[in-house]
Amino acid sequence: MEKIAMIGSGLIGRSWAIVFARAGHAVALHDNDGAALTANLDVLEQGLVDLSRSGLIDEPPATVRARITPAPDLAAALDGAAYVQENVSENLDAKLRVFAQLDRLAAPDCILASSTSTFPASSFTEHLVHRARALVAHPVNPPHLLPLVELCPAPWTAPEVLERARRLHQAVGQVPIVVRKEVPGFILNRLQAALLCEAMRLFEDGYATADDIDKTVRDGLGLRWSFMGPFETIDLNAPGGVVDYVQRYGKVMAELARDTSPREWNPQTIRRLEVERRAQLPATELAERQAWRDRRLMALVAHKRAAPPT
Repeated sequence: MEKIAMIGSGLIGRSWAIVFARAGHAVALHDNDGAALTANLDVLEQGLVDLSRSGLIDEPPATVRARITPAPDLAAALDGAAYVQENVSENLDAKLRVFAQLDRLAAPDCILASSTSTFPASSFTEHLVHRARALVAHPVNPPHLLPLVELCPAPWTAPEVLERARRLHQAVGQVPIVVRKEVPGFILNRLQAALLCEAMRLFEDGYATADDIDKTVRDGLGLRWSFMGPFETIDLNAPGGVVDYVQRYGKVMAELARDTSPREWNPQTIRRLEVERRAQLPATELAERQAWRDRRLMALVAHKRAAPPT
């Protein structure tokens, strides 16, 4: 199994470490903040215990944990690595600095991938000596529970590098998609932004409470979306499939879309939303609710794994 280097041990980095370690890879986990690395390893260990309780790892947590080794510096992390996943702060200057170091220290055939959710690969890899081996591998948070990963090459990323990354992510249990050309926000965040901006507009204009808008997705759209996407949804929502659906509802959908022009988020609206949310969930209970969310995701992942294949 190839060695994986994980740069940054925060929420995304420690989750990625679990992804690769549970698939059998040795993972070198590096963080410039030694105290943060120690603390995040403790959180990672608890995450493995939770996965084991949910039946989502086939080995004892300690066996998986033994494959993850803290690395004191970048050189040690990259020594012998075939793939690097960068998870430093979402700051372009930081990405530029780290990728310059990665390009200098990693073996020439080592893939360099970033977890960035906003920056295209071209914005921080253009001047690398070995820029053809760099790309974005954007996960959904947290990747050890939500398997989608968006592989987004720069214009100069070698096709064989993209294919190697796709095969690796597929082999470790992720669901890779290829973003065929650079676009701000990639695919997932653009879809999320469309829904979130419309939800904010409906709330701001007083059409529904925040809780009722959440219910609309949670107990309506979200139930379908947990096992099929928007195109399959419309294909199944008309007797004759997608063409039939478009003939029935296409004009109506286009009219609705014209009525959903995005707005800047109003500070007064955000304050009102905060009041509603804190009435639903006090700030002191956010961490507990996040842990609940992760347990529910584990249960959903376990259910989907146990379901018959498509």
